[in-house]
Amino acid sequence: MSRARKPDWLKMRPPSGERFTDIKQSLRDRNLNTVCEEANCPNLGECWSGRNGPGTATFMLMGDRCSRGCNFCDVETGGMDPLDPDEPERVAEAVADIGLDYVVLTSVDRDDLSDQGAGHFAETIREIKRRDSDILVECLIPDFRGEERLVRQIIDAEPDVLAHNVETVDRLQWPVRDRRAGYEQSLSVLRQADRESDLYTKTSLMLGVGEYAHEVYQTLSDLRQIGVDVVTLGQYLQPSRSHLEVSEYVHPDAFETWRQVAEEELGFLYCASGPMVRSSYRAGELFVEAVRRGEDVADARERARSA
Repeated sequence: MSRARKPDWLKMRPPSGERFTDIKQSLRDRNLNTVCEEANCPNLGECWSGRNGPGTATFMLMGDRCSRGCNFCDVETGGMDPLDPDEPERVAEAVADIGLDYVVLTSVDRDDLSDQGAGHFAETIREIKRRDSDILVECLIPDFRGEERLVRQIIDAEPDVLAHNVETVDRLQWPVRDRRAGYEQSLSVLRQADRESDLYTKTSLMLGVGEYAHEVYQTLSDLRQIGVDVVTLGQYLQPSRSHLEVSEYVHPDAFETWRQVAEEELGFLYCASGPMVRSSYRAGELFVEAVRRGEDVADARERARSA
């Protein structure tokens, strides 16, 4: 079966520019992975080229192979290598070399490790902060199978934002996500972060995988009820024919409606919502950076949207 033709609003800009080249070279020199490349993010060209402010990249820790096999994700599964003990230092060096003041860290799942990689993740946060405590660090973490002691390791490393993606509505967790993931398990991670810290919490939803509108509303309500501050909503795009098929290409007007519902009705501090939005999205980072540095929420929203 041929895949449905993408609508015009999903056209992507090709990567280009001196800033893009500089970031790519710095990462290559240190043998570092980014989710921007591994997951084929459609915003790679925009973020790395710095069209909306300083260029940025989302570092992917613990290798480029995952212990899980989610049906939406383009990261390869299985065959994981041992952790590289020098990676935290190399990431911190790259952050300094690129000149970032807001860093996003994420990782593959590492169910094969005794602590699922929580200690390695926490060490990377500490290494960045040790070099420059003013750098804001956002962590997009795995669920660590819901083990509170492992989530606590991340919280204790004192990032500025703790993010974990619920990805989709409750009914569609499987087949969208690996069977070891789950709706309640993901909510427990975000609930713990809200309960045990003053971190900003953040999550992301993909639309177009077969969800109904009332399910999206219920998911947003559940997330806000447990204290999630920031949510992003974006269009699922099928990485290859072997991945989950796109059920629907959601119109930009619908994404704008969901933004209004999230912010104006449900009370999220900020919602980035649009076909090309991804969990690590520059506008969302600009918002968090502004409020973390003391700017009014309304002004921060305006700054993020006008970038």
